[in-house]
Parts: sequence; C-alpha cells; structure tokens
Amino acid sequence: MTTPTVGVLALQGDVREHLAAAEQLGARGVTVRRPSELDAIDGLIIPGGESTTIWKLARTFEVFEAVAGRIKAGLPTFGTCAGMVLLADRLVDGIEGQETFGGLDITVRRNAFGRQVDSFESEVTFAIDGPEFADPVHAVFIRAPWVEEVGADVDVLATVGVPGTGDRIVAVQQGSVMATSFHPEVSDDLRLHRHFLNLISG
Repeated sequence: MTTPTVGVLALQGDVREHLAAAEQLGARGVTVRRPSELDAIDGLIIPGGESTTIWKLARTFEVFEAVAGRIKAGLPTFGTCAGMVLLADRLVDGIEGQETFGGLDITVRRNAFGRQVDSFESEVTFAIDGPEFADPVHAVFIRAPWVEEVGADVDVLATVGVPGTGDRIVAVQQGSVMATSFHPEVSDDLRLHRHFLNLISG
C-alpha cells in the first residue's frame, strides 16, 4: 500500500501536533493553506483552535470553498474541537454570519462545556469495533463543543456525562468524515488518528 498523504489545515490551531501524530503512524503529513494543496492529499485534518478564526482565515486565504467542496466530494476528513464545529452542517451559538465547511449531518453547540477555565479531562469509552478501543480514550476538553443532534446516517462514537444535562455526544462519524469535541492531538494516544488513517485506506 502506498503511504497516505494527510493534510492538516494550517491556518490556526494545533497544526504541528496533528502532523506529528500522522507521521508517527507512518503517513506523510503536509500543511494545507491553498486550494492547490488539497489536490495532493488523501485525507484532511481540521485542527483544534478557534473556529471563527479558522473560518475567517479560510476566507482570507481563499481556500474555504475548495475545502468545503473536497469534503462534499468525499475527501476523508477528521475534525477536532474547532474542527468539529467547522464540519457541522448546523451550528448553535455561532457568531453572526459564521460559516462552516459542513460534511457532517449534525448540530453542534460552540463552547458548550464552558470557557477556558471549565476545561477538563475525562476517560471516554468509544463505540468502535475491535480490540484497539477496548480501553477508554483519555480526552482533553478545552472550550469544547458538543453535538446536540445527529442525522440518520451519523454514527455516535462516544458520549460524556454532564451533570444536570445527561449524556452529551462528543465523537461522531459519517462515512469517512469524523470529529471529536476534544483534542486527541495533545495526548500520546494515537488510536483515533490510526482509525482515521484506516478510513483513508478504505
């Protein structure tokens, strides 16, 4: 099998961490800032950061429509935290006029878990077949969103219990597009990046 090339949208956020994770798993990691660079990749990661900043810079760099188009055309894509917001077809609590790339039939609430001071860590159990996910994933939530609604074709991969509100969806997958509310790129656990590479290879 040829080595997959994983692009990381390099406008703002945890770009280096995602590149390092992809390369540790044997993929070729490259940065993406221009529409032409999308033609050379097999999958795209949209990193954690600030969703409004990434959206505005995507417009400034004139890459927004190209990214949205490639995702719609079936490019395997993985969004973390802000990346989840940007992959949502519907957004709650976005700023006025905020756009998303879309690709996941979900409704996401920005900063649902609270402000920076409300950041937390949790052990999250994933509903992914196979022994690799028998143990929970240690998840770091920083100004994290959550998913409020999912479409019929969306698989819920993980939830987290929230006092007073019940279980909240924090990881989803629809075909070859996946997203997490938290930041797997800041840990040494590469299982979710490996799962994404498996989506790329089919």
